[in-house]
Amino acid sequence: QAAKNTDKYWASIASQYHWFKKWRKVLEWKEPHAKWFVGGKTNICHNALDVHSTTWRRNKAAIIWEGEPGDQRTITYAQLHIEVCKLANAMKKRGVTKGDTVAIYMGMVPEAAIAMLACARIGAPHNVIFGGFSAEALKERINDSKAKLVICCDGAFRRGQKINLKNAVDAALNETPTVDNVIVFQRTKDDVQMVEGRDHWWHELMSLAAK
Repeated sequence: QAAKNTDKYWASIASQYHWFKKWRKVLEWKEPHAKWFVGGKTNICHNALDVHSTTWRRNKAAIIWEGEPGDQRTITYAQLHIEVCKLANAMKKRGVTKGDTVAIYMGMVPEAAIAMLACARIGAPHNVIFGGFSAEALKERINDSKAKLVICCDGAFRRGQKINLKNAVDAALNETPTVDNVIVFQRTKDDVQMVEGRDHWWHELMSLAAK
């Protein structure tokens, strides 16, 4: 179907999602560049969460998670929506606006997904950086993307050991002039250095953030 009539096929797929403003043209192809749904306006976070807030899916599991030490959590769509909205508002309070890049340097925790969705919600491109990368690699990726905010964990569990992610962030930020703020999620709860004015605990910001 897509090969027979590309525009018709992808218009039918896109119509299954919520659009704040419908596109005027499905595809604008000027080789080698392509623009899809020209003139349209939507939000991936809205389609992932908000559309379910008044449906049967509201209280269904959005995330079922088990951490390496064996801890388990289940987060419903309604609960995830609240957490994402709170983090999005917390980031805006820290000066993040549409178009600002956010670097995400976390372990495998639900908060990583919450961070990505919160970025999408406010139109901030996110740069996910593998938690196993060194401070030098982290620095390069932060500078390449000109990230304004870093979201990280204090540490992560990997193969039975704890990895201190915050130490790598501190080392990287010695040479990252674009970063104004760091949000730190407590995962391992090990002692880490918090720079006054720059570093903020995730749980403290979330406790004050609007839903």
